[in-house]
This record gives sequence, C-alpha cells and structure tokens, in this order.
Amino acid sequence: MPVKGEDITPVLKEYDITVKGIKLESYKGKKGVWWINTDNGYKILKKQSFPYKTLDFIIDAVNHLNSNGVYIPNIIKTKSGNDYVIKDGVCFVLSEAIDGSTLNYSSDENVRRIIHELARFHKASRGFSPREDYKVRTHLGLWIEKYEKDMNKLKKYYNMELNKDEHSEFGKIILKEYPHFYERIKNSIEAFYKEAYSDWVKEVEENGGLCHQDFTAGNCILENSGRLYILDTDSLTIDIPLRDIRKILNKIMKRKNDGWDLELTSKILKCYNEQNPLKKYQWELLKPTLTFPHLFVGIMSKYYERREKTWTEQKYIKRLKEMISIEKSVEPIINNFEDIIPM
Repeated sequence: MPVKGEDITPVLKEYDITVKGIKLESYKGKKGVWWINTDNGYKILKKQSFPYKTLDFIIDAVNHLNSNGVYIPNIIKTKSGNDYVIKDGVCFVLSEAIDGSTLNYSSDENVRRIIHELARFHKASRGFSPREDYKVRTHLGLWIEKYEKDMNKLKKYYNMELNKDEHSEFGKIILKEYPHFYERIKNSIEAFYKEAYSDWVKEVEENGGLCHQDFTAGNCILENSGRLYILDTDSLTIDIPLRDIRKILNKIMKRKNDGWDLELTSKILKCYNEQNPLKKYQWELLKPTLTFPHLFVGIMSKYYERREKTWTEQKYIKRLKEMISIEKSVEPIINNFEDIIPM
C-alpha cells in the first residue's frame, strides 16, 4: 500500500484495526497527519514533534477536560494498551475522526457558541495538576518577561533600520510607525507590573488552568448529534485564560473590514462571562493584553528575521499595513475599556 510522507505501516500494525486506505493530510517531516480509513470508520493519525513526556502531559490534560464535560476526540489505544506508538524515537497518536461540520464566525449564533465553549473549556480545566515527571508546557507567569524580550528585540531592529543609508518601503513604514507602537508596548508592560497579574498567576498555580492556544472556529466541529468537539489540543499549555481570549478576539476582529468593534467586543466578553465568570481585576488585565501590539510585533519580527521564506517584499508590506490597521482599530476599545467590562 503506497503511503505518502513516510511509511506509517509499522505504526498502524500496533493497533487492532483493519486499514482500508490511507490519505495524507499534511506532512512537514517532524509532524504529519494522515486520515486512516478502517473497517470501523475513519481515524486520524498524528506524528508529533515533541517528546513523549510532553505528550503524556497533553494526554493527561485532555483526559481531565473530557472528564469535566469538554468533548475532544477519543485517543485509540494500541493493542498493548498504550496511548501512543513510539517509532524511531518519535510519537504517533491515533484518534477518532469526528463526523460533523466546522464552525465559522459568519453568524452571531456561531460566535456565541464558540465563545461559550471556550469559557466552558477554561472552567473545565480547573483542578488539573500535572505529574512531576511530565515535561510541562507552560506560559504561566512569563508574560512580562516575554513582552520585555519582544520590546528589546524590536528596538534592536528599529535601530538597525534607523542606521541604514537607504530604506525599503517596509523600512520606511517601520520608521514612521514604530515609535507609536513602542509606547504601547511600554504602557502594556508597566500596567502588568502594576495590575494584579501575579494574583491571577498564583490562583492558577494553586487551582490549575489550561489554555488551548488555537481555539478557533476551524477547531470547533459540530457533530451530527449536536455535540461540539474541540480539535488540535497539541498546543495545550498552562496559563491564565486571557491568552485564549485575546487570540480569539484577534481572530474575529481581523475578519471584519473595519477592524475592532466596541459593541461586538462587549458582547463577546459578556458571552464568555455567562459560562465562566471572571473577577473584575481579571477582566481589567485584558486592557494591557490588548494594548500590547501582538500583530505588529509578529510581522516586524517575521520581516527582520526572514521567517517566511516564500513571502515576497510586497507580501510583507501588505501584511504590515494590514496589521497596523487592525492594531490601530483596537485603540478605541483600549480608550473606552471600562465600557466593555462585563460587570
């Protein structure tokens, strides 16, 4: 049976399944996804890029979420009762494929359902305590350090651009816009030092808490039975819920032609609060989270580090302009933040 990407036949032999066909979904060497057609429906095989002790952490976290009412595709055990197969030092996980439809942000009802599920996900993650022998993935308490590192990195790139004899179009835009966003970065970091970030971190340390990191419409599958399944838990991390809230807000607002919308933002936060009510000080931490210009930092870093090898100069410029527009559209939200806190 021809298999694209690499020969996964030895992996599949570890399972009590009859393979009728294999379809490669994606393959990047260290990672891969295959659809496996079996006599008992489709399964998904994933090749993981991280060590088994990290996978143990993720599987334990998934089991905790499942036991608290979050629907995540079941992992299929091997013939010997293991959660995964190790081949040449690399982990492979087989799970059930969910038959249903992917959600999107096109309707208010879809957005409401996604936000409710995100809130339920965070609520269900409480009480999770990883074992000491796991290789735990965490961002808990590390935000200020990360923001300061990004600030220093961007300052270096800005000074490098400033000292050039000639500037590209991208460089000219950076010279014009960077000082504005540098002030936003500083304001964000200063607020995190002053606000009760450490209190929330301590609370999660004591009570547990997980973030998905890619909780998007595309990872929400509405099964025919009406259950909403959450996919792609490979990036689960320990952190405060704001990591996921900020990311999904950006996802939704990036799709709007006119950027951030005060009324819609307020509705989303209230919707979240219906399922997982946050304290006032916790919602107030969203302000410095949004003040930090994540999208601007991301595109500037990509350009000067040339991380997107296939992008043309024009594509970098186009993305830079888009990110600046979105980042500036959030400023009315920041300036009127008290109006959107769901209290």
